[in-house]
Amino acid sequence: MAEQNQKPKWHVSQKQRSDARALRCDMTVAERIIWYNARAHRFRGTSFRRQTPIGPYVVDFICQGAKLIIEVDGGQHFEAVNIAREARRAAYLAALGFRVLRFNNLDVMKNKAGALETIAAALRGPESPSLTLPRKRGRGQGHAGHQGSSGHEDLQ
Repeated sequence: MAEQNQKPKWHVSQKQRSDARALRCDMTVAERIIWYNARAHRFRGTSFRRQTPIGPYVVDFICQGAKLIIEVDGGQHFEAVNIAREARRAAYLAALGFRVLRFNNLDVMKNKAGALETIAAALRGPESPSLTLPRKRGRGQGHAGHQGSSGHEDLQ
């Protein structure tokens, strides 16, 4: 329990906070898919936060308890000029004890079930071997805010 009450050892500048807030307001479709399925403890009570500053970086999704970071990246992250920057970022996060799962936007949108299964597998540990994905709701059983003309029906 003492680990949960520890404060991070890094300083978050006002600019980082502002950038993270802006990113939360402007998520990609792929990020919305992951967030809809990870928020509100939907992975068997596992808590995720989105667009969270860690050191000099803002990570897409973090589960502090499992020391897991999920990154959902557009094509620019996989270009040659950004490979070294991404390697430095991964090394920094690994040094803090985090595992990083990286997905391409297109992969999440075309294979949502596969992405969610990969996340669930990464969250599985010796203490929770039967972690499963949330069930897909049948027609008419979803949340009112996520059906109809809201444009979110594909997020389930």
